[in-house]
Amino acid sequence: MNQTLERTHHIIQGEHAISDDPNLVIATLLGSCVSACIFDPVRKIGGANHFLLPESRSGTSDIRYAAAAIEVLVNSLLRQGAKKQRLQAKLFGGGRISANLPHIGRANAEAAQKFLYNEDIPVVAHDLCGTRVRRLKFWPTTGRVRLLLLDPLVVAPAEAPRIIPTDDIELF
Repeated sequence: MNQTLERTHHIIQGEHAISDDPNLVIATLLGSCVSACIFDPVRKIGGANHFLLPESRSGTSDIRYAAAAIEVLVNSLLRQGAKKQRLQAKLFGGGRISANLPHIGRANAEAAQKFLYNEDIPVVAHDLCGTRVRRLKFWPTTGRVRLLLLDPLVVAPAEAPRIIPTDDIELF
């Protein structure tokens, strides 16, 4: 592959992307969110999503939630010629990036695994939970993934605003 032709498509929370372009890479950054990377190795098409929450309590089909996000991704792939029986999945994310909050990442990981199991889509690789942020690159035509583990997020306390003394006052 010629690296100069490679293009990156970044996805954020609540998004997904699919492609059969061998020069396209799908990328995202994951904390407690999870990304399902699903591909058909025969059709050479794949896609990735980035979802925030494990399940909708209202039962609505909202792509911020695991089941809806993965279902939309799978259906997008099937519409473009992928075959369900050939689909393979890789799951990433679900980190616990703040010890003071509930472990939403674990719940996201479990919801994704459950959905894929129920749909008979094998999970062929995963890197889930832990405390690290993940930078993900996914090549949808081959299923290749490059994962960079980043140090846990450290949130510094907010600084008090600095007041700069001045004699000039301008009103608008």
